[in-house]
Amino acid sequence: MKLTVAKSAGFCFGVKRAVDLVFEKAEGDRPVCTLGPIIHNPQIVSQLKDKGVEIVQRVEDCDPGALLVIRSHGVGADVYEEISRRGLSFADATCPFVAKIHQTVREQSQNGRLILIAGDENHPEVQGIIGHCTGDYIAFKTAGELKEKLEEIPNKNKIGFSMVAQTTFHTIEWAFCVEFAKKVCTNLLIFDTICSATETRQREAIQLAKQSDVMVVVGGASSSNTKKLQEVCRPYCRTVLVESAGQLREYDFSGAELIGVTAGASTPAFIIKEVQETMTEILQNNNEEELSFEELLEQSFKSTYTGEKVTGTVVGYTPTEVQVEIGTKQTGYVPLHELTDDPSAKVEDLVKKGDTLTLQVLRVNDVEGTIMLSKKRVDAAAGLEKVEAAAENNETLTGIVTEVVKGGVVAVTNGVKIFIPASQATASRDEPLEDLLRKEVSFKILEMNRGRRRAVGSIRAVLREQRKVLEDKFWETVEIGQHYTGAVKSLTSYGAFVDLGGVDGMIHISELSWSRIKHPSEVVKVGDMVEVYVKDIDAENRKISLGYKKAEDNPWEVLKRDYPIGCTVTVKIVSMTTFGAFAQIIPGIDGLIHISQISTERVNKPQDVLAVGQEVDAKLIDVDFDKKRVSLSIRALLEEQGDYED
Repeated sequence: MKLTVAKSAGFCFGVKRAVDLVFEKAEGDRPVCTLGPIIHNPQIVSQLKDKGVEIVQRVEDCDPGALLVIRSHGVGADVYEEISRRGLSFADATCPFVAKIHQTVREQSQNGRLILIAGDENHPEVQGIIGHCTGDYIAFKTAGELKEKLEEIPNKNKIGFSMVAQTTFHTIEWAFCVEFAKKVCTNLLIFDTICSATETRQREAIQLAKQSDVMVVVGGASSSNTKKLQEVCRPYCRTVLVESAGQLREYDFSGAELIGVTAGASTPAFIIKEVQETMTEILQNNNEEELSFEELLEQSFKSTYTGEKVTGTVVGYTPTEVQVEIGTKQTGYVPLHELTDDPSAKVEDLVKKGDTLTLQVLRVNDVEGTIMLSKKRVDAAAGLEKVEAAAENNETLTGIVTEVVKGGVVAVTNGVKIFIPASQATASRDEPLEDLLRKEVSFKILEMNRGRRRAVGSIRAVLREQRKVLEDKFWETVEIGQHYTGAVKSLTSYGAFVDLGGVDGMIHISELSWSRIKHPSEVVKVGDMVEVYVKDIDAENRKISLGYKKAEDNPWEVLKRDYPIGCTVTVKIVSMTTFGAFAQIIPGIDGLIHISQISTERVNKPQDVLAVGQEVDAKLIDVDFDKKRVSLSIRALLEEQGDYED
């Protein structure tokens, strides 16, 4: 058996700097307190406690005579303000990489940009970063969570985004987040703030995990960077996390030939050395033990092989995998990416303890005693048969659109990915594909290639069928005079087309308004919901003429109701003739002020007294509703006023 320790295991520069600072200050004459644990390592925290270093959670809890140390995670701007306000002495052990993030988000916020923060919002480092944002921000732990939060923001193309990451953020997940953000945010600045030591540590851990049967990750259970190391190692081999060497004896390392050891940035060298010594002792003891014939025989009866389909019972789960019992000695686990295609899905929403799952064996590692399994691949195989049947029988399938890709969208149904070209994704070509993302859609299968596991679908084919059903139903019941509510679908120079629910009807431009208009857009626009009634039906050609104007809005009805003969009205001169001037009474109705009715004095031509656009008061002296003529008189008003004055 061989034991290998990663080169970069243990304290990073920022953590070592912070720990050394506190130990140094603890040797001084004044009391020392840290704002929260200086690092996520119980042994170091215990040693500092023995030296009299106190942990406080709030600035106000610090003794006025003590030296307050700000830990490497950093704090928000409001904490510095509170320290200054109270006149406290402090030492700043904020990691330089973290301090750089504070400066970045502060500057970007002041420039009016929305800050995207990759990290755990509850982690002290992320809370400190948030504390330096002067404007809006979004914190997220995964690319899926980023996608959900960005979908809630309207008009993203008008917003400037700046993206940073917690220094210990998962480097692979960061790549996914960056890739997605670039697709969605047109105005995006990316600041790669993951600590170089973190990147190196995770890269070395992955390389070591690929070569090992078991990985031992050493560090505090609450340490972010330690948990990230556990996550990046787990897909490649069995991985255990311990805080101290004593916990190693709780695990069975029998059969493991290659064991790798790495440690989080908060793990001191003495603990790594203790783990290395204890691990060596355990391996030596295991070499001296031999399995009995009965044990070997029992294991041989319960073996399995790659590609086999098995039934497993869920016995536990973590955010990244499901543990199952399949009746063998090995521990079975299903990684999240082999459970579902949805990157934003949560394990607890998909399975519960006691659930029975049908799984496919992907990899058997008898040395470490684990079996990697997949539910997604079993579902995909069964789903492929359903997709083939639907293609043969022209059946309709439903699925969730998971991606918008070049040339179309991808929908998943029964674990099978279906490509839907842009030309087949919407009812019309001008509809945005992004509106379909994460929506359930119905589609037909146009093309199926089982060998390549490739299928091409059409949403438009289903929409056409649905529209045909609605159209047939409409023509069975439609009658002249019936009223409908519909959406304006398109506009032309001669009218507006309205979707009545499977059938389009047209409102002629003359039917849109009682007033003369030049274009339908003066009254309605595409997308408006309008109340219409059927004016005429051409059943043979399946054409519908619609009415939109309401009788009560007819200006002649308004005139009859609101303007009795003899009333005084304020009118606007709209045109001149040799025999008088025409003036608008209300929109749609003009009246004539005959030249003899313009003034009490003789008028040679209307232009001598009136001008187009001028507003005047006149008396309504006659209305011929049959001929649609109205007579007005300014003279009559002047004469009445003269009599009154006399």
